[in-house]
Amino acid sequence: MVSGKPGAHAGAIRKSRNILMTATAIGLASVLAAAGPAQAEDEQVKIGFVTFLSGGAAGPFGVPARNAAELMIEAVNAGSLPAPYDSAGLAGKQIDALFVDENSKQKNADYQKLVEKDEVDMVLGYISSSSCKAIAPEAEKAQKLTILFDCGTPQIFEEIVTDPKYTFRTGAHATMDNVAAARYLVDTGAKTGSYAGINQNYAFGQDSWRDFSAAMSQVAADAEIATEQFPKIYAGQYGSEISALLTAKPDVVHSSFWGGDMEAFVIQGSTRGIFERAKVVLTTGETAMHRLGTQMPDGTVIGARGPHGDLAPESELNSWFRKAYFDRFGTLPTYPSYKMAQALLGVKAAADKAGSTDQDAVIGALRGLEWEGPSGKVSMALANGHQAIQGTAYGTYKYDKDAGKAVLVDVVRYGAECVNPPAGMNSIDWINSGFEGAKCD
Repeated sequence: MVSGKPGAHAGAIRKSRNILMTATAIGLASVLAAAGPAQAEDEQVKIGFVTFLSGGAAGPFGVPARNAAELMIEAVNAGSLPAPYDSAGLAGKQIDALFVDENSKQKNADYQKLVEKDEVDMVLGYISSSSCKAIAPEAEKAQKLTILFDCGTPQIFEEIVTDPKYTFRTGAHATMDNVAAARYLVDTGAKTGSYAGINQNYAFGQDSWRDFSAAMSQVAADAEIATEQFPKIYAGQYGSEISALLTAKPDVVHSSFWGGDMEAFVIQGSTRGIFERAKVVLTTGETAMHRLGTQMPDGTVIGARGPHGDLAPESELNSWFRKAYFDRFGTLPTYPSYKMAQALLGVKAAADKAGSTDQDAVIGALRGLEWEGPSGKVSMALANGHQAIQGTAYGTYKYDKDAGKAVLVDVVRYGAECVNPPAGMNSIDWINSGFEGAKCD
């Protein structure tokens, strides 16, 4: 109640004004406080990263990929990468990363949570071909930009999602690995009268053996299949399969084993002499060569699912990446690290080209894009611009005792159009055609 005295009335008015001003100030502060995070969010692009953070694939694959993501995100946000990637952020926006474990029994539900609850702007991830087979249709259904950075089966865009709009893969599929492996054996004069396979019994292993054996029938027409073994993925013990290989006595043993399975096979197989009796080709062997050291037998043919790791060509970007990775993690980057860096640089190149992180703008810029990664040029040449190709290389393992480290010798490089199918042609049809249109000069 206001007092009837003039002085008291004026004082009441001043008090009311003070209360009003205070309330207004509080209101403005609340608005500004609310606008701050909103403005900060507007300046960020939220990416969900999915890779193996637990289980047998974490050590050799998932963790190196996550490490590379952390390194590259920090460098992209700071604008500290070598040119042409030396501008800060993705089209000026900082990356806000959210990591999810791929070692999950509910991969689709995890993906839906990233899209619907976490409201990410895009998803980047997936090492296993089984994961990619499940997620690619989910991405198209959710209409969410999704970058597959590693998985190998050619089925993704040849059978699973044949008209992609939201799904991309920034690494070449496994046909490249296996065509190049067959060419390498012939080019280096390996004995190829008979060959055998030991591959995991799922999409990646089955497709790898299909493409390798079909390629061998083209480059070494007289070679015969001695035996083919398909143990369960993550089996870990290969006694009976190694016995079958020893009994069949092949000149060549092909394996697309990866992760802990591959390292277990190397240790078990070398103990029983399979590496002495046959030329063993490991299409993903690069991830284990430094981890196993002297346990990897000399003479093993090593691939890296592209010209990654010790097979990467020299460049300013590659030198920066190897040094920055080693300085931070105390070990050299292997191919999962390279493929993660390659994917992030592709996204940055697309966003910077579009001048926006808007989903439609990034999709339009990434479709058919070419960019330079730490291991050379990447071209989104297949699947209407959604599937990458690149050149590759193979080498032969040798442990340098004087230097105390693993090295690759007799390295042979293959151009992208020599070991990848052309646009509009399925992988197996291309191989069976005698590599129609391949450019291998």
